[in-house]
Amino acid sequence: MAAKIPATVITGFLGVGKTTLLQHLLKNANGKRLALIINEFGDLGVDGDIVKGCGIEGCEDDDILELSNGCICCTVAEDFIPAMEKLINRAEPPDHIIIETSGLALPQPLVRAFNWPEIRNRVTVDGVITVVDSAAVHAGRFAHDEALIDAQRQGDDMLDHDTPLSELFEDQLACADMIILNKTDLLTSEDVAALETKLKGEARAGVQFVRAKMGAVSPATLLGLGVGAESDMAGRHAHHHHEDGDDDHHHDHDHDDFETFQVELGAIDDVDSFMDRMKQVIIDHDILRLKGFAQVGSKPMRLVIQAVGPRVDHYFDRPLTEGEKGKTMLVVIGHAGLDHAVITQALQG
Repeated sequence: MAAKIPATVITGFLGVGKTTLLQHLLKNANGKRLALIINEFGDLGVDGDIVKGCGIEGCEDDDILELSNGCICCTVAEDFIPAMEKLINRAEPPDHIIIETSGLALPQPLVRAFNWPEIRNRVTVDGVITVVDSAAVHAGRFAHDEALIDAQRQGDDMLDHDTPLSELFEDQLACADMIILNKTDLLTSEDVAALETKLKGEARAGVQFVRAKMGAVSPATLLGLGVGAESDMAGRHAHHHHEDGDDDHHHDHDHDDFETFQVELGAIDDVDSFMDRMKQVIIDHDILRLKGFAQVGSKPMRLVIQAVGPRVDHYFDRPLTEGEKGKTMLVVIGHAGLDHAVITQALQG
């Protein structure tokens, strides 16, 4: 029997740097045939397009599959299994499959899906990598015991340890074989050490911790863990329990707590003023994530925009296609109840 194809699951909250980690991985693959499955939360395939537009030699568009019909943990039968079969049934299957979950996906049911009859004899989970925004967690955001953001949203001083964001973060830590402390350059070495000590107390025993800046972790570190996580679910507990064998995969992880919508605008005239306006909109409406593309004036290059909370990154990645010219396309992600019309008008300026 042929050896199983290893697959690495990369999980982590919105904006922790998973796409940057993927780009670094692709650029340093050294001839290894990698295939990607990207689970984009929202209508606009932002993460997939960023990776496809990277211009990396050997990274072909058909090596990247996007699942944009919902959270990957909710659509295992409809989307994930067919995507895996498409990859492993190729004449030349990939050497390694990388799966980037959306910021709202639970890793546990995805790992269990590797036991489905269609793929269990041909693919194995090499390891689950959880990426952490070190600065955000140090500041008390998206941590299970310091739900500071949710408490501030509700306008009171009480900490709620059972909010969806904190539980999701805890589930991602519980499932991890390796935890990447990303964005460590934004903290002092003492703060990073304290954060690592804290998270070690919340993760499973023996989980590896890796410190990183800008997602720069070598493939030799990330790949080849050989865990076989689908056969090692003991201890990877989750707050949200899925019923094994349930064809519909119903569960109590309620994505109605979150809301996503798309904004289409014209080309922007000035990058700095638009970024300032976007930062203000994020603050005013408590937006978790805002990302997308824009044309700047008559420039032929596409501007990529990635915002997590008040931090906004932007860069030009590739020439605009005909369908992208004259447009700004953004996806807004936040808690339920966002005022679409007001946010759209504010972004228009």
